[in-house]
Amino acid sequence: MAKLFVDLWWFGLKQAWACMFGGLLLFGILLSHFFWPDDALLPRYDFLFIYAVVIQASFLLLKLETWEEAKVILIFHIVGTVMELFKTHVGSWSYPEENYIRLYGVPLFSGFMYSAVGSFLARVWREFDFRYKNYPPFWQTLVVGMGIYVNFFSHHYVWDFRHILMLSVVLMFRSTWIYFSVRATRYRMPVLLAIFLGAFFIWFAENIATYSNIWLYPNQIDGWQLVPVSKFGSWFLLMIISGVLLTTIQKPMEENCNG
Repeated sequence: MAKLFVDLWWFGLKQAWACMFGGLLLFGILLSHFFWPDDALLPRYDFLFIYAVVIQASFLLLKLETWEEAKVILIFHIVGTVMELFKTHVGSWSYPEENYIRLYGVPLFSGFMYSAVGSFLARVWREFDFRYKNYPPFWQTLVVGMGIYVNFFSHHYVWDFRHILMLSVVLMFRSTWIYFSVRATRYRMPVLLAIFLGAFFIWFAENIATYSNIWLYPNQIDGWQLVPVSKFGSWFLLMIISGVLLTTIQKPMEENCNG
């Protein structure tokens, strides 16, 4: 039992280390919310953009991320920024503060919030030596991932396929297990549970970000409210897109065991 508690402690530490990019970004968001002067010459959003660039550059210089991982994280940034441009245009959410480093009304630091997810997945994969059992073929995950991304846009104009896509994800990963190392011991959990937990923590971080006035949903304009639980499903699906992007450079390896 004592060994289990020690491994749990190390598991938490390694998770914190893996999500350092997102943690530092969230720290900057909170700090700027409480202490950024209203009359500052540099808008808060622009400070956060520069701050995120410095974090990313530091990760590469200190070799906390590889250049291959950085390329995928850049794709996360681009994919996320395209979604931001569309979603703000249709009124799904808005950015209440003015700034200079923006594109069609969207502050460019917003893409780094998607990059933070990519950074976490790339680092946690390496830190825990992820291996899998019964991982679906890449083409299947690619088709579902592309369907999810398209549906984020198309559901504003045609029928929303998200429930079918969620069912597809469940069927695709229903027998997939993820194996990971904590110290010298290998553990495993269902991949669907890992995706669920990842989506939950992103939703939790989203509540902190909206509380800090980074972006606002329509129901938060007149005063902050908890992000609707319905958004949890969106983050669950986003985790699938993130996983597909990462597997373009990080092939899921098979765990060599009988369990």
